[in-house]
Amino acid sequence: MKGYLITFEGIDGSGKSTQANLIHSRLNDSGRKVIILREPGGTELGEKIRSLLLDNTFSDMTPHTELFLYLAARAQITANVIVPALNRGEDVIMDRYIDSTAAYQGYGRGLGIKEIVGLNLIATGGLVPDMTFIIDCDPEKAMKRLTATPDRLESEGVEFMKKVREGFLALREHEPRRIVVCDGNRGIEEIERDIVSRLRDDLGLASL
Repeated sequence: MKGYLITFEGIDGSGKSTQANLIHSRLNDSGRKVIILREPGGTELGEKIRSLLLDNTFSDMTPHTELFLYLAARAQITANVIVPALNRGEDVIMDRYIDSTAAYQGYGRGLGIKEIVGLNLIATGGLVPDMTFIIDCDPEKAMKRLTATPDRLESEGVEFMKKVREGFLALREHEPRRIVVCDGNRGIEEIERDIVSRLRDDLGLASL
């Protein structure tokens, strides 16, 4: 049996990584084989690309350079890690995947969605998540949650994150069956309960 690909998306500071880790623990405790990965990253090459993308030194990086670096890291992790794991029957949880590029580069950078959707399909070989959770959070609240020194994208500020948030919500309108929007302004436990309920109902994970 093929495993499930579950992705978590949202602006920086939304709490998506927290929820991804909680669901990883739940799936693992239920006896399912599951791995959790982050984007960009997850492979040796991907981690090197990540360091370039988030480095404040490269403040002059063009939007198209940024886009293609994300796509390169995605192609690597999809072919080398995600697809083999799914074929072994393992579930894969992704902390960011295709929708982040659509929202950040498509909306935030203004590169457009249609072209990015097509490029994503090339980078992933057509692989689309079984379910995606967007943790939707007020950008100003999300920015206040960030405690470390802001990376290159976090340094873009609240107005940029507002555009990215608009992008995520627009994606939900195009794919309502796959994408679930969760109110990230609530408590961690309440958000987790909603996610668990949807996974039980929509993917049949009764033991979760």
